[in-house]
Amino acid sequence: MTKEIINTELAPQAIGTYSQAVKVNHTVYLSGQIPLVPETMQLVEGDISAQIIQVFNNLKAVAEAAGGSLSDIVKLNVFLVDLSHFPIVNEIMGRYFQEPYPARAAVGVAALPKAAQVEMDAIMVISPQDYPI
Repeated sequence: MTKEIINTELAPQAIGTYSQAVKVNHTVYLSGQIPLVPETMQLVEGDISAQIIQVFNNLKAVAEAAGGSLSDIVKLNVFLVDLSHFPIVNEIMGRYFQEPYPARAAVGVAALPKAAQVEMDAIMVISPQDYPI
């Protein structure tokens, strides 16, 4: 088993005892991303759309640091403080993903770190021809 810790300055640094992502062979486990702006480590200004876009951008940066892209994500988990925002997630997700879409779960939660309204984590698989072990 080959295990590699993924870290990039293009995504928010970990605010706890975790890594941005961990790659095990061809599978990458991306930690939850909230809408922090990497340069300031503050929540992005704006509405829920701005928060969702920032989360996708953060996930994209970590995926690319691991040698993949959002198209390599096979499982996406979405955590929302207000599930009525789920149609907005769907609309914005369509800008970042193309068919075939990853498997996905959406979970309503009472609260998220730093009073964020959305958090997402993911599992990504990078094919051997894209990233040899």
